[in-house]
Amino acid sequence: MILQLNPTLPVYIPQVNKTGQAILVIDMGSEHHLLWTIAMDEGGEIWTLPNPKVRVQYNITMGRINNAAQKR
Repeated sequence: MILQLNPTLPVYIPQVNKTGQAILVIDMGSEHHLLWTIAMDEGGEIWTLPNPKVRVQYNITMGRINNAAQKR
C-alpha cells in the first residue's frame, strides 16, 4: 500500500544530519518496516528510507524538542 502524505511531513535523518519532506509512505506488510519517500531539502534528491532511519523534525511549538536536531 502507498499513502501520499498531504500535507507533507517535515523529517530529519540523523545518520546524515539532513532534513526533508516526507511525501509518501509505503507499507509492504507486517514483515517489513514502513518505507518513507522523502524529498530532501538540500539538493532536491528523493530518498526512500526504512522507518528506523527517519525522525520527525523538532518543533518547539508542538513540544518536540530533540537535542541532536537542535545542533544542526
